[in-house]
Amino acid sequence: MDAQRALLDELMGAARNLTDEERKGYKEIKWDDKEVCASYMVRFCPHDLFVNTRSDLGPCPRIHDQKLKESFENSPRHDTYVPRFEAELAQFCEKLVADLDRKVRRGRERLDQEVEPPPPPPISAEKAEQLSVLEDKIKNLLEQVESLGEAGKVDEAEALMRKVEILNVEKTALTQQPLSAATMLTQEKKMALCEICGSFLVANDAVERTQSHITGKQHIGYGMVRDFISEYKAAKEKAREEERLAREKDAEERRKQREKESESKNRRSISSERDRHRDREYSRDRERSRDWNNRGNRNDGRGMDRRRHDDYRNGRDGGGRTRNYGRERERSRSRSPVRHGHRR
Repeated sequence: MDAQRALLDELMGAARNLTDEERKGYKEIKWDDKEVCASYMVRFCPHDLFVNTRSDLGPCPRIHDQKLKESFENSPRHDTYVPRFEAELAQFCEKLVADLDRKVRRGRERLDQEVEPPPPPPISAEKAEQLSVLEDKIKNLLEQVESLGEAGKVDEAEALMRKVEILNVEKTALTQQPLSAATMLTQEKKMALCEICGSFLVANDAVERTQSHITGKQHIGYGMVRDFISEYKAAKEKAREEERLAREKDAEERRKQREKESESKNRRSISSERDRHRDREYSRDRERSRDWNNRGNRNDGRGMDRRRHDDYRNGRDGGGRTRNYGRERERSRSRSPVRHGHRR
């Protein structure tokens, strides 16, 4: 009946049987509504795992609808809502496992506190006397066996050894105590605890019973819950590690950018300082040149002295001629052929 109703809901809609008046106030359920089970949408609902077991959680109070689940999987907002739904499922599963782990600890403490079977009571005085007689007989026979062996009488020694073995069997029967029913039950039914689902098991039980427990609904359900928690934590840890590496990479890139900008700024600063120094030198040279020109144009005689000083340094006299002009002219005249009578 439920399967047929679900099929009709999928084909004709959940509001197929509503009247026109009822349809006015009807609200269509969507996958992102609060009434829909988010755990069922993204993975599994824990309420579905333990039906008809000792860990049965009862029916889920939210809606489970395969059509809504398919709509969620095909929605463009699927990847956005998956982390939120998985976090909600992980929170529920962690609470479930925490309760189970407390149960497992209590069960382990019960097993540890089990009373060991009491030691066997001491043997009676009558049995003690019989044991003493047997031990004396065995001792005497062993001495005789040793003597016969030294004398080379092997057959007689072997016959006595058979008697010694028979006496040892009687001694063992006297020392053994009959086991009580509780002791036998304790040895045969020693309990163990399943760490996955918290169930009590019989240690060293038959393979069929152990396999039946492993394939049981409760064991598989808690295995799924624990696997999901481990997978969820591993994914969160991986995401945190990737985020940390991304932050370190961004910080390294920002550091390199700052160093590059600082280096560029230093180069611009050095270039600006050189330009300023060049401008200062140029201004200083212009001031110096202007000052000399001003001094040369003065009529106080210092300008003429300065020009004479410069001419002297440059090898010229006051008229702009070299200081050796007269001497060179005299030398030229003395070498002239006309002066020495060499006229043609």
